[in-house]
Amino acid sequence: MQAIVETLFDAVYLFSVIAIGITMIKKSNGNQEYKLFGIMAVVLGAGDAFHLVPRALALCTTGLENFTVALGTGKLITSITMTVFYILLYYVWRIRYKINGQKNVTYAVYLLSALRVILCLFPQNDWLSAKAPLSWGIYRNIPFALLGLLIIILFYKSAKEHGDTEFKYMWLTIVLSFGFYIPVVLWADTIPMIGMLMIPKTCAYVWTVLIGFNAMRTETLK
Repeated sequence: MQAIVETLFDAVYLFSVIAIGITMIKKSNGNQEYKLFGIMAVVLGAGDAFHLVPRALALCTTGLENFTVALGTGKLITSITMTVFYILLYYVWRIRYKINGQKNVTYAVYLLSALRVILCLFPQNDWLSAKAPLSWGIYRNIPFALLGLLIIILFYKSAKEHGDTEFKYMWLTIVLSFGFYIPVVLWADTIPMIGMLMIPKTCAYVWTVLIGFNAMRTETLK
């Protein structure tokens, strides 16, 4: 039952975010904000596919223990593409609110992103092992969480200052995604059921994508 439900959920998720992303790119009509948002959605779906597709195959065939290398490789790729996702979201923020300057914020985004990627590439992560160390799972997620916190603050403040009703919950989607993700990093290996939190985490990202898509639709109807 888990295999069927999880596989169907992941298939719908991947198809939806990639389809929405491609639609946004095609219909952006030169609007850089929505084109970038579409690219961001495609990066999200394509990156997650590297982990979710092998997981679906494992669940529906011989089990997760026989797909350790594929799952580990997928997790590594997804970790990097999620970092790219937040860099793109940062530039959506800059374009939407017409931000000029603020080089220190840009430096912080790139510094935290670089630290995240570098830490992900350390061999101590032992990505291809079924018993990857928890300590490195924490290390590589520290700059990632700080990056997420920075993006949360930027969207919260800007949406409030500009009375941006379409993006007023963008900050909340990121809060929820990290809120569901952090317990998985910390405790999923010892309490497998906690891994189910990846479902609401995924829903939070779908909400993020839908905010951009609905904003584009609203603007085209004006």
